[in-house]
Amino acid sequence: MPKYACIFSYSTGSWARMLKTSDDGLSSFRRLLDSVGGSLETVYWMPLGIPSGMVIVDTPDSVTAAAVSVAVTSTGAVQNLQTYELFTQEQVGEMLMMARDGTQVYRPPGHGESIFPGSAS
Repeated sequence: MPKYACIFSYSTGSWARMLKTSDDGLSSFRRLLDSVGGSLETVYWMPLGIPSGMVIVDTPDSVTAAAVSVAVTSTGAVQNLQTYELFTQEQVGEMLMMARDGTQVYRPPGHGESIFPGSAS
């Protein structure tokens, strides 16, 4: 299952509510992930600055990861949420092999065959 790093900043209102209730919102976030077939791997907090924290999550695909991001940010509790897909070393090796093969056929604009049928190169 793909992994994603989500870096976020809590709103000032969220920090204020957490001071009153000691609820960091993670139980609700876990329920959201469970509801879409995902899971929370780990949480790291960065309370000394911006951003506020980072979570590593597993979701079935990028559409699901995007849906989780939209669901969370739509509440206003989190601001500046950035979501990045994480790749294993093996996946990077596969990506590099594919890119190497791709360099054999790709030509930068103006350096290769025209993409328009019937036009001169």
